[in-house]
Amino acid sequence: MFENISNLSFDFADYISDLSSHPWQIVTFVLDITIVLFLLVYFIKVAKKSRVWQLIKGIVLLIVITFLSNLLELRLLYFILTSFMTYGVIALLIIFQPELRRALEQLGSSTFTKMFGIDKSLRDKTKEDIYKVVIAVEEMAKSKTGALIVFERDIKIQDIIETGIKLDSEISPQVLVNIFVPKTPLHDGAAVISNNKITAAACILPLADDKDIAKELGTRHRAAIGISKESDAIAVVVSEETGKVSIAKDGTLIADVKEDALKRILIKNLVTARFGSEQKSNSIAKMKERMAAKRAKKQENNVIDK
Repeated sequence: MFENISNLSFDFADYISDLSSHPWQIVTFVLDITIVLFLLVYFIKVAKKSRVWQLIKGIVLLIVITFLSNLLELRLLYFILTSFMTYGVIALLIIFQPELRRALEQLGSSTFTKMFGIDKSLRDKTKEDIYKVVIAVEEMAKSKTGALIVFERDIKIQDIIETGIKLDSEISPQVLVNIFVPKTPLHDGAAVISNNKITAAACILPLADDKDIAKELGTRHRAAIGISKESDAIAVVVSEETGKVSIAKDGTLIADVKEDALKRILIKNLVTARFGSEQKSNSIAKMKERMAAKRAKKQENNVIDK
């Protein structure tokens, strides 16, 4: 085994020396190294999330012991270890078949599909997330559950995010509704949505202290106005007293916003303003929008059933 490793290192040295006589091979060499590093990093990232990571540490230890046994001429131990490693690979493939299959599925469904634009576009994902937020907001409005949801835009509000509890969760109506259930650890403060994820909850926002703000406005409304004045973020508020929905943008509060108006305002400011206007005649875009609405409707039914 170690003789093969020595031959491999010798061949690699020849490969490096050939670069001086064939400069154009530098491009392929850089590409080769980049791909190998990418696959290695991806493999480590996936492995850390499963029990395979413990196995990898054991394999590394086994390789070190095998190398030392050969170096110290412990022939019996070396023979046993090399024999195990020869047939152990097949055994490991069988034992960890589910993990390997899941890793390959993730590789095919996320990394390369996104790289080549096969995955759904960020525009469609953002629009779908807006539908999910609207579903959650309407559910909380019906039950008069107080809520404050902030959409980060171009101006980053990392200082605000750091005041809360980091979640880094996918956007779903169920998660948003659960965050604002009264008398739970996360219901006070704001949930911040950034990069198409619920980044944090229970975030503390700056309060607007303008004298011309109506006195009947509660802390959530003042916080929504405050964050919209200090950044370009958009805040959605559900009143705990009335169940009415309001939107704060550019330091202005739009009160009693209905469901359709809420969708239009969010899509205009979070989708159209970022990605440009959409061609109405594009049948593919319409189909994607219908599919997004259908998925959002399905999640709405799940929320209602619960």
